[in-house]
Amino acid sequence: MLLDLSSLRKAVQALKQLAERTVNEVELGALDETILIGLQAGVIQHFEFTYELSWKFMQRWIRLNVSPEDADNPRSRKDLFRHAARLGLIEDPARWFSYAEARNLTSHTYDDHAAESVYETAIKFVRDAESLVNELERRND
Repeated sequence: MLLDLSSLRKAVQALKQLAERTVNEVELGALDETILIGLQAGVIQHFEFTYELSWKFMQRWIRLNVSPEDADNPRSRKDLFRHAARLGLIEDPARWFSYAEARNLTSHTYDDHAAESVYETAIKFVRDAESLVNELERRND
């Protein structure tokens, strides 16, 4: 059964474009602080959405493509990431653990330091999210 990956691909692309634009503008020093904070908040919001879609698509792919016993094995998100790494969907589950921590941080607190930390994590996440969607597309049969 094929997965419709269009929503994940679109989310990853939107996050990538906004992240690249923000990083470029910051490097050029072309933004005042208010605009910068707004763009960083947008990156964080795109990260939240894309992260949620990413792990849900990992889970869906596993349920569709492995034995029922193995599909039920991931009991936690960390287990899911470890399982996805063993199956070759992602490279390093530890990086995905850090993305989960950053996502949880956005749900429970908001201050300048936390926002900056999550923003930096979101920038790093883009590469792994792209890799995941590419791998899912490659294996989507």
